[in-house]
Amino acid sequence: MQELNIGEWSVVAGIAFGMAILAVRLLTPRSARRQRGDDVIEAVWLFDGERLADACATARRYVDEEIDGFVWSRLMVLLSQRFEDLPASPDFLHGPGPFVRTATRGGEQAHLSFESVEGLLRVCLMQTPRAHREDALHGPVRAELDTLRLAVSRAPFPIWRLSPAGGLAWSNAALRALHKGEGGELGPFPLLPQDLAEGRSRRLPLASDGVGAPQWFDVTVVPQEGGALCYAAEVSAVVEAENAQRKFVQTLAKTFAQLSIGLAIFDRNRQLALFNPALIDLTELSVDFLSGRPNLLTFFDRLRDRSMMPEPKNYGSWRHQMADLVAAASDGNYQETWTLPSGAVYSVIGRPHPDGAIAFLIEDITAEITLTRRFRADLELSQSVLDEMDEAVAVFSADGGLTLTNRAYRELWSVDPEMGFAEPTVIDATRVWQDRCLATPLWGEIRDFVASRENRADWWAEVCLTTGERLDCRIRPLQNAVTMVVFSRRTAAHVALEPPVRGERNGRLFAEG
Repeated sequence: MQELNIGEWSVVAGIAFGMAILAVRLLTPRSARRQRGDDVIEAVWLFDGERLADACATARRYVDEEIDGFVWSRLMVLLSQRFEDLPASPDFLHGPGPFVRTATRGGEQAHLSFESVEGLLRVCLMQTPRAHREDALHGPVRAELDTLRLAVSRAPFPIWRLSPAGGLAWSNAALRALHKGEGGELGPFPLLPQDLAEGRSRRLPLASDGVGAPQWFDVTVVPQEGGALCYAAEVSAVVEAENAQRKFVQTLAKTFAQLSIGLAIFDRNRQLALFNPALIDLTELSVDFLSGRPNLLTFFDRLRDRSMMPEPKNYGSWRHQMADLVAAASDGNYQETWTLPSGAVYSVIGRPHPDGAIAFLIEDITAEITLTRRFRADLELSQSVLDEMDEAVAVFSADGGLTLTNRAYRELWSVDPEMGFAEPTVIDATRVWQDRCLATPLWGEIRDFVASRENRADWWAEVCLTTGERLDCRIRPLQNAVTMVVFSRRTAAHVALEPPVRGERNGRLFAEG
């Protein structure tokens, strides 16, 4: 690069100094140099076309001391609160003559002038000395005003003011970071006219470019004379959490919809928050009624009206019973079986849920109860049949427990197995038999046979009571490794036909004693 000589450096330095002098001259308020009539210049802006090139210290406060990115239309919107018919573009001025707008506030006039100087457009805000003195607040109040300006401008959430025409009159840095459009627009949030008139709060998404999830804001509008103040708080995390909760509830609802058990969940306010289709089928309550989110007492009142729960003895104690029901369900102790007038049987369980909620599970157990009752009836019938038999019968399960006896058995051995707390076993039974009979190896054989799982076949033997009475003892295997032992008294006919041997088991002979 060719070095400049001393003369050329002098020319460059002179040009730079001249430009600096020109900028200082253009931006210096006329009150520091001279007054124009009775007006004092308060603020000066220099525009290079649409873009703000520079501003004096007072003028920077209008733009929050941010020059870059500030455009003509934004300044016009700011000044439109005091002046009317402002030019929409800096191209309006042709010629050197100034273009002036006048406004009156508090009996004092202010003037806004536009003037083309050195290829730049100079905008000056002028007012009378009295108004200037009123605006030039004393130290502490001015410091407080500057603090408030700085606090609002640097707030981490968007704040903006709308003009009477609905344009963007002022905005802080947070809104400008979101809104890249030019001033005069409504802003990035699509507010409705009624929002501006009534001062509503709305949750609105920020217009996005389609990449990533949109940002959500709670926008609050505060109507005022000459426009409205707007505040926006980002709630994207809240919206995301609500969407996740909604999806989770939908997943639960789909899962619960497949259950045959009726589900009713009441929130902490005891209003129905969730139910499944099975609840409709079991309670015969309408969808409209359940969708209306009835409270817990109304829900049970409707069940009572439709005879879908046991009828209380008197309605006076009904509310107290419901209060006890809610208290028991809150502790997780509520579990009852409802026998309905129709004959159906429901199992109702109340369980506490987080955040004070209560869930009720209603299951139709009519078939189970019917089967149980039928099984019990069959057992009672079988027991009555066994009790009519003359032979003493004892039935042992696969694990050796004494599960069934008849009246003849209890009379023969003078024992009632059902009187004890623990279930008697084959060991307990053979001890009773052994105490009332003469010595015989049969009892050990019976214990081994009950415990065995292979080579099980009918066999019999003869035993003698201590009274001298003889008994025939027959051992018979049943299904599922169950064993039945039958004792029958020997008659005269039995003695006449007595075989030469006393017993046989699996082809092996053994004699008494």
